[in-house]
Amino acid sequence: MHKPTYFFSTSIRATLLAFASSSLVALAQGEIVGRVVSVADGDTLTILSEDLKQHKIRLAEIDAPEKSQPFGSNSRKSLADLCAGIQAQASVQTVDRYGRSVARVRCKSMDANAEQVKRGMAWVYDRYVVDRTLYRLQTEAREGRMGLWSDADPLPPWDFRRQKREK
Repeated sequence: MHKPTYFFSTSIRATLLAFASSSLVALAQGEIVGRVVSVADGDTLTILSEDLKQHKIRLAEIDAPEKSQPFGSNSRKSLADLCAGIQAQASVQTVDRYGRSVARVRCKSMDANAEQVKRGMAWVYDRYVVDRTLYRLQTEAREGRMGLWSDADPLPPWDFRRQKREK
């Protein structure tokens, strides 16, 4: 069977790709409102929107300990205490490589992203941080030895994941 050949110049293909990419980002940005139906870990939850769609949300600008890492279960419990079973509003910034919406999340009118950092249940994710006030919250949590900062030498999750990949 003969496969069809598409004759698009490199510039046309680049233009189409740029248009498709910008359209995906535009679709990704916006608000998701609904009830939090599950909390996977300290920086990931699922919202069931009013149209009965489930949206997996990765909390933007923070990185929580992995489940198998010290404070991983404490971090998950903290986010569940903040958001599980209640109405939440996610301000979507982008979509990550796993298809999750990356967002700032408000639960009970509280910024869950900032609260996780304030409680010492997540690091500020330097690579993606936009809200510089998160650093102040992290410093206060560290100085107060809150959560993961009670450990003498806590391992950031990005280093933990890298170490696992290298093994």
